[in-house]
Amino acid sequence: MPPRRSAQEPLTRPVVWVVGASSGIGREIARSFAAIGATVCVSGRRGHLLNRLCREIETTGGRAFSVAFDVSDPLKTSAAWKTVRKKAGPVDVLVNNAGITVFKPFADTSLREFHDIVATNLLGPVGCVKAVLPDMVRRRSGWVFNILSNAAVKTFEGSSAYTATKAGMLGFGRVLREELRTKNVRVVSILPGATDTPMWSAAARKRYRRRMMSAASVAEAVVSAYLMPADVVVDEMVIRPVGGDLG
Repeated sequence: MPPRRSAQEPLTRPVVWVVGASSGIGREIARSFAAIGATVCVSGRRGHLLNRLCREIETTGGRAFSVAFDVSDPLKTSAAWKTVRKKAGPVDVLVNNAGITVFKPFADTSLREFHDIVATNLLGPVGCVKAVLPDMVRRRSGWVFNILSNAAVKTFEGSSAYTATKAGMLGFGRVLREELRTKNVRVVSILPGATDTPMWSAAARKRYRRRMMSAASVAEAVVSAYLMPADVVVDEMVIRPVGGDLG
């Protein structure tokens, strides 16, 4: 039988860097990796929320620390990675979860809004991969989880910039995956459907919450992909609410 990772008996204590961990899916992914024994480094722009998350993880016996930064700034991304590496060592698992959006028709979306979404959702994650990849290739071991969206493969009105970035990340991940297969670096694209997170307006969450997935459920699916037998990799995972998409 192939070796199997276990939530109860992890093979190692991996260093997991979750970018976009202030709330929602990223927060729950950090909690879930901590629960299997990982040293978790959490990043985002809201330092007070990251610090609160670290305290929650530590009170349950986990190990966590925060490095706040704006992923849309390449210089800050490089500095954050150096801090993570200094505190915890090389990153074993990168989780790219940072994301912003506006829900508007393209005609009403300003170029500044479009630029900001691309900088955060596409260029930011690419910068994080660029930072961690040399260590992973050198050690011939590593994971990159890109948290995308069902919008990468399905059309939703009022979401042109967001869709462009998620589709772009899907394509980027496919190329990167093929380039790294012989390096033992695994690239996993996660495509969640509607999830109950602060990205949605309060009104939308109230109206659709019963039809949405929980962030904790998505996080559990991500960690389950990591815990697959060592001779298996999940390249892409589409996760949708049982009742289907909202639109």
